[in-house]
Amino acid sequence: MAKVTLIGYTPEPEKTVAAAAKLCYSPATIDTLMDNLTNEKAAEFVRMLAGMGHESPLEHASFTFGIEGASRSLLAQITRHRIGSYSVQSQRYVRETQFEYVTPPEIAAVPQAAAEFECAMQAAQQSYDRLTNILKEKHLAALLAQGMEEKAAARAAEKQAIEDARFVLPNACDTKMLVTMNARSLLNFFAHRCCNRAQWEIRAVADQMLALVCEVAPTLFAGAGPSCVCGQCHEGKMSCGRPQQMQAHIAQVKQGDNL
Repeated sequence: MAKVTLIGYTPEPEKTVAAAAKLCYSPATIDTLMDNLTNEKAAEFVRMLAGMGHESPLEHASFTFGIEGASRSLLAQITRHRIGSYSVQSQRYVRETQFEYVTPPEIAAVPQAAAEFECAMQAAQQSYDRLTNILKEKHLAALLAQGMEEKAAARAAEKQAIEDARFVLPNACDTKMLVTMNARSLLNFFAHRCCNRAQWEIRAVADQMLALVCEVAPTLFAGAGPSCVCGQCHEGKMSCGRPQQMQAHIAQVKQGDNL
């Protein structure tokens, strides 16, 4: 399973959000915004914003996560959340000498399926290696003919080779990334990806992210989670139909349990 680490965040995120709210609703000056802004008062401001549905002050608090052991399939999903910043280990510049991969639990649970999956991964690695070697030989010859020094030519040839060889790598191939989102974007992310209808891998990542931010900003994310946690399910006919189970699950996640 993918592992998520909270590697950085806005210092005192709830006070930062509260200061933004205070500026909106009081005659405070920039110099006095933080005056007498205790943790308790900051929490009051955050709860007030949640009650009013005023979300723009939440954008002043951001959180950066390190995610490893995730599949390229997850990468395709998480980057659909456009109000986020992403840095991903490149298959164009990093050779997959022996790529790690993510096995879906439903495949791992069936020995015959697991064996077939493993064969597919091995075949992909072998194809990648063969393509890399074939293309590297071609590019190396061309670069040497152009007069490039041998070591430099070898490095350049490999870069050119793996750029195209990576096309045979599967969605299961694992990757590492940094993801930064502000609190408002995270609430939207949790609403979609902590939902029982989200794909299993990104739901597990979202649960870890939610647990981590709740440790440092519990009031800010008190209402975070799928829509059924704080009200009616927004999935309509596509609802999983298990709101009570989801509510219990998200409560455990926020306490750092059940991960």
